[in-house]
Amino acid sequence: MTARLLWVDDEIDLLRAHILFLQKRDYEVLTASNGNDALDIVRQTDLDLILLDENMPGLSGLETLDRIKDLRPAVPVVMVTKNEAEDLMEQAIGAKIADYLIKPVNPLQVLLSLKKNIHEREIRQEQTAEAYRQDFMNISSRISEGLSFEEWKELYKRLVRWELELSEAETADNPMSEMLRMQKEEANRAFARYVQRNYETWVGSPDRPTLSPDIFKTHVFSRLSQGKKVFLLVLDNFRFDQWRVLSADLADDFDMEEDLYCSILPTATQYARNALFAGLMPRQIKEMYPDLWVEEEEDESKNLNEAELIRLQLERFRRREAFTYHKLNDSQAADRLLSSWGNQIHGEPLHILVVNFIDILSHARTESQMVRELASTEAAYRSITQSWFRHTAIKDLFRQLAGQDYEILITTDHGSIRVSEPTRVVGDRNVNTNLRYKLGKNLQYAAKEVYECRQPARLGLPQPNLSTAYIFALGDRFFAYPNNYNYYVQYYRNTFQHGGISLEEMLIPLVTLRPKKR
Repeated sequence: MTARLLWVDDEIDLLRAHILFLQKRDYEVLTASNGNDALDIVRQTDLDLILLDENMPGLSGLETLDRIKDLRPAVPVVMVTKNEAEDLMEQAIGAKIADYLIKPVNPLQVLLSLKKNIHEREIRQEQTAEAYRQDFMNISSRISEGLSFEEWKELYKRLVRWELELSEAETADNPMSEMLRMQKEEANRAFARYVQRNYETWVGSPDRPTLSPDIFKTHVFSRLSQGKKVFLLVLDNFRFDQWRVLSADLADDFDMEEDLYCSILPTATQYARNALFAGLMPRQIKEMYPDLWVEEEEDESKNLNEAELIRLQLERFRRREAFTYHKLNDSQAADRLLSSWGNQIHGEPLHILVVNFIDILSHARTESQMVRELASTEAAYRSITQSWFRHTAIKDLFRQLAGQDYEILITTDHGSIRVSEPTRVVGDRNVNTNLRYKLGKNLQYAAKEVYECRQPARLGLPQPNLSTAYIFALGDRFFAYPNNYNYYVQYYRNTFQHGGISLEEMLIPLVTLRPKKR
């Protein structure tokens, strides 16, 4: 049996040809000629779909629909009617019908509705898996080519699209999902080689891809110079796949322009976000503003000086625009900000808002078994991010901005990657604790498993001591110490980390939203 249906119509005898058509396709079709008989069947029988006539004696179609929803709220109902009145359609849609067919219907119309409402998931799974299978070799071929930065961006977008489509088609256990995971690993290995070959050149080149220190100059100041007002939203630790999920909730109110830019190394807040707000590489920040740079070994928070770095960047570029800066670490802070903001949003030409929720979620997932289980997969991690967005004041903020004349820039300082492969590293007690990059003296490691830098100035990085070196984890690797090695690996494997080199950490969203004209 393909599925079990109930067809309710006061002229059911006239539909025998339609019913035979469906039975030949292995559907079991139960019938009823009035609403009361239909409800008896609904109470006693498991059904996959109900075809319901709107105009019947006794209980009307809408009345029957209402009672069906009380009995079997999950069963899809397709309304069949001769009445094309708009208000009737709206009533039926408001009652959450699955589809709406206008009489006279032909068997193929009915079959199409059944495929859409009963078999859509399996059809989508098959079609998505087949489409990715066909594209697999094309992507593999592209990965093996010498891609430019723009081509790497497009390839990463393509991989994210397939990841989301396979996830939405619920094919997590499908061989295609495993193929995609392996292909992403292959892409990350090739991307790491690309970064190792080119990153040092980028640091000193005016023709480099857009890096963290370039964002204000290329995307904020240019808009301010055109007389536009800018709202810059920085979501810490925000990946492109997470943006793609959130974008669906904003599509009704905003026109969107998507891009990616490249986070600097290390892909960590102390370096990448300070570089973004200062418009300088970390080494330049330390040299020009030593009081604003906090060394790794210091206990002080590494991002307490962001507002001052923004002010100094505006000053260096002779910008006179006033700005506001706020940082939110939880939903309560967002509520307080929105309630106190009032009409301030109409004022300054530049508003900057930093939201740390996603970074906090990433760390909580590592430290809390409950959160780890809630976000056990990439899809679950995206889902929690979307749920947070939908149920906090941040969504209300966008509703306010939809009625304003700001151009909204959404970006981040870095992304994160789910790590799985440990790399042994040995260092003294002063080595930093990040799992994706290390800096210190006398580091010992497998050179083939890292990107090593013994001259930090070449990467625009500060050098606390003459013998300080940096190493960066590649792909989905993470650094583990030999002491208590097995426990350490088990604890951190499959957690989301950042600081190293991967597509997920370095190619990060830079999105422009413009309110739609109503």
